[in-house]
Amino acid sequence: MSGIVGIVNLDGAPIDRDLLRRMTDYMAFRGPDAREVWIDGNVGLGHAMLRTTWEAETEKQPLTKDGKVWLTADARIDGRRELIEKLEGKLARSLNPIPNDAELILRAYEVWSEDCVNHLIGDFALAIWDSSARRLFCARDHFGVKPFFFARVSNSFIFSNTLNTLRQDPRVSDALNEVAIGDYLLFGLNQDLSTTTFRDIQRLPAGHSLTLSNSSITTRRYWTPRISDPVRFRDRQTYAERFTELLTSAVEDRLRTSRVTVSMSGGLDSTSLAAIACDLLNHNVLACSIVYDTLIPDRERHYSTVAAGHIGIPITQLNADRYSLFDEQAAGDMDQPEPFLLSPLTGQFNDLLRVCANFGRVALTGYDGDAFMNEPPNSHFASSAKNLRLKDLLTSMGWYVLTQRGLPPIGFRTRIKQMLGKQRSESFYPEWIDREFETRINLRERCDEVFLPQRRKGAKQQASSDLGERRPSALHALNSRVWASLFEGYDPGATKLHLEIRHPFVDLRLVEYLLVVPAVPWCVNKHILRVAMKDRLPAAVLNRRKTPLAGDPALQLARDTGVRWLDSFEVNPQLGSFVNLKLRRSLADEQTPDGLWASLRVFALNHWLTNSRPVDRRTTENQVNKNREYKTSIA
Repeated sequence: MSGIVGIVNLDGAPIDRDLLRRMTDYMAFRGPDAREVWIDGNVGLGHAMLRTTWEAETEKQPLTKDGKVWLTADARIDGRRELIEKLEGKLARSLNPIPNDAELILRAYEVWSEDCVNHLIGDFALAIWDSSARRLFCARDHFGVKPFFFARVSNSFIFSNTLNTLRQDPRVSDALNEVAIGDYLLFGLNQDLSTTTFRDIQRLPAGHSLTLSNSSITTRRYWTPRISDPVRFRDRQTYAERFTELLTSAVEDRLRTSRVTVSMSGGLDSTSLAAIACDLLNHNVLACSIVYDTLIPDRERHYSTVAAGHIGIPITQLNADRYSLFDEQAAGDMDQPEPFLLSPLTGQFNDLLRVCANFGRVALTGYDGDAFMNEPPNSHFASSAKNLRLKDLLTSMGWYVLTQRGLPPIGFRTRIKQMLGKQRSESFYPEWIDREFETRINLRERCDEVFLPQRRKGAKQQASSDLGERRPSALHALNSRVWASLFEGYDPGATKLHLEIRHPFVDLRLVEYLLVVPAVPWCVNKHILRVAMKDRLPAAVLNRRKTPLAGDPALQLARDTGVRWLDSFEVNPQLGSFVNLKLRRSLADEQTPDGLWASLRVFALNHWLTNSRPVDRRTTENQVNKNREYKTSIA
């Protein structure tokens, strides 16, 4: 995941070379292989290179092919063969030597201009300066795996895929976006995908592009989930064969390297990826997983060991019982660009990623197979009943009985009531929210908007869409605010590691296929994946039902008497603008999961407010040791 940065001075003033170089050098932690800047009058681009594919060995950025159009990008382009064929057809010439990913993006822009994003698939954050049109074009991939931030300050437009890079510019204020702070305290993440925790810095949402022309900024959504009739094949085996073909392509496109780590639990999704990667890389695969032996009931050690042995790959298992909350194992673990990235389980998460980074520069996760292959059958039955599709309803129920060896769940009628809006969800509101802050940003109203989806703007239209009725879980995932924080949590802007995390199940081709296969039976209990992997995984894993953790490790640790320091921290003066600490109970007195999680966010926000200034990544271990000593003394 390379680092990108750029500045366009809208008043025509020349670029401050020292500032651009400083911003580019700041990203050395994410791009150690090369750092280059390019400047032409009032426009400057910077790039910090991390090479993670074979093609990237020939890649140099910022890049131009004609001296007029310049690119800086953090990108992995998939479906390269098909894209090259389309480009050669449009250009009426052969593309030799075979282009690297950056060159493919420039060729796509040459052929389709801003519509090039409709022909690119993969993970990307890109910016193209077109000097002939005096236009900057930027885009972020369909699912937002790669981040993209921008700010307009003092007649300048600046952008980067690393939030704290923008904060190296002294013109970018440290002023906070209070609405985002309120969202974090209530929900644990920002509900507005176009903003950040900082007032001056914006976020380009997933599947969006941005154009800067004549000092005007225009954003547009270039991709939305495809809504079409379910695909129908003559025989059932074709569904699984096509799925296997697409999943294999998704994994293969995300390898393009000599070795890979798979974050592998004992579940079906990640073990399937490990098996496919093992075939493609001739066993040069390492599995790693987090396991619990005593803190909570957990059988991941057993199942992940069985899977690794069957596939024939080594596995590293981290015993998570030894970690405490907010456990900083190395300098920078708690140094995050936004508060929602401060996980209570940061110690085990970062140690797992360090295992991956020590093996190679690429790791795979099984996220998010649940969203697209584990649709509750009730949703499909309810949709058919609501729209009087009796034949479809009876056919689906028959397929469910045949493939799942049982009747549909008892909650069928309850699900219909939910689909028809007959039930309402309850909201949680912390009593320790500062009242002036609450009034200032209308926080109670915002809480109702999020917790009562039927009152949200556009919810009626969304619920009436065909996709929303057929595949509500998939649609919910695609519209989720969680993906942004999860993907950015894996990004080097948060991890500070020379490691690119890739998610084969979040592949445009695969997702669009899973949205049109009949939900029943193929996307119930991951039936399509079980059929595809029936000869490649051990029966114990293949037949294992979806098994969430039997307990919440963070909440279990929060009830531990050894974490009293979470109630006795040194208070940052800014925290009082958002939280009335006199009304905050101790963790031991919080009786509900919502209350415990909210209380943990108060601690995390306080820590972030105290340490939110971007610092040199060579932070010494002294601060880590001081934090450990403080926790020990309080405990």
